[in-house]
Amino acid sequence: MSKAGALDLASGLGGKIDKSDVLSAVEKYEKYHVCYGGDEEERKANYSDMLLRVWLGESFHFAPRFKGESLRESIKRHEHFLGLQLGLKPGQKVLDVGCGIGGPLREISRFSSTSVTGLNNNEYQISRGKELNRIAGVDRTCDFVKADFMKMPFPDNSFDAVYAIEATCHAPDAYGCYSEIYRVLKPGQCFAAYEWCMTDSFDPNNQEHQKIKAEIEIGDGLPDIRLTGQCIDALKKAGFEVTWSKDLAVGSPMPWYLPLDKSHFSLSSFRLTAVGRFFTKNMVKALEYVGLAPKGSQRVQDFLEKAAEGLVEGGRKEIFTPLFFFLARKPHSESQ
Repeated sequence: MSKAGALDLASGLGGKIDKSDVLSAVEKYEKYHVCYGGDEEERKANYSDMLLRVWLGESFHFAPRFKGESLRESIKRHEHFLGLQLGLKPGQKVLDVGCGIGGPLREISRFSSTSVTGLNNNEYQISRGKELNRIAGVDRTCDFVKADFMKMPFPDNSFDAVYAIEATCHAPDAYGCYSEIYRVLKPGQCFAAYEWCMTDSFDPNNQEHQKIKAEIEIGDGLPDIRLTGQCIDALKKAGFEVTWSKDLAVGSPMPWYLPLDKSHFSLSSFRLTAVGRFFTKNMVKALEYVGLAPKGSQRVQDFLEKAAEGLVEGGRKEIFTPLFFFLARKPHSESQ
């Protein structure tokens, strides 16, 4: 999941967006969403604009978590689990679809001794990711390609493995995205992903459920959140054999949404606590007032706050999960 931090906007680190354009970008973004009377098809048609013009910050992911385990440790284990499920071997060529600034890319490459290419459509995140690759010492084995994951610039059968971590949920069409992944993956190899999904407990006729879904969508730049079954259907339609799938949130010793829960206090995620959010909100308000933060920063902060509330409520009611995992295999031949 890529998020913009309020501090990124305050310091002018808005990717390609100019500080003077933040307010107009926010207004344009708002009209896409159901909270403001937006249409789902328009959101899907403008998904890249939604992502690139507003949510341009650090990567943040969720993970099943054991008691006594830090958030950072759980995320690393989550990434290692994905690498193990793919059966990665030293020297293989791997594709990270929607890689952000490449945190998982670097971790998985070091863990498995593979060469990982990160696909991202944001120049700022790529330039930042390349510098972090250099610092981590993986710049010779890991790189980035700027492209849309709906139209990948790779030949057929290019990669030994493909993965996506909370990224392909941003695709306007799951089948179209999975079909591109299928095309660039070598026959007999696997695609694994963690998807953001509505669970079977989600009731589209329940107004409270719809409100929670809309809050997550507007706060995280999503055109539409699919049901878990819709993801599986799209994989099969694209040609994949689904090896196994599971919502890893089920049975997790600690709730995945705990870092966002305002009632939970943690020094390691202080800015996400009630006190931390209050401080950030007022700081952004003050910075925007004196002109150090661009106009519109407060409204971006409000989006993020709304998203956090929606994520927590969606998790508590078990109608939403960011941890739907699947492993899918491309057959050795089309007829297999």
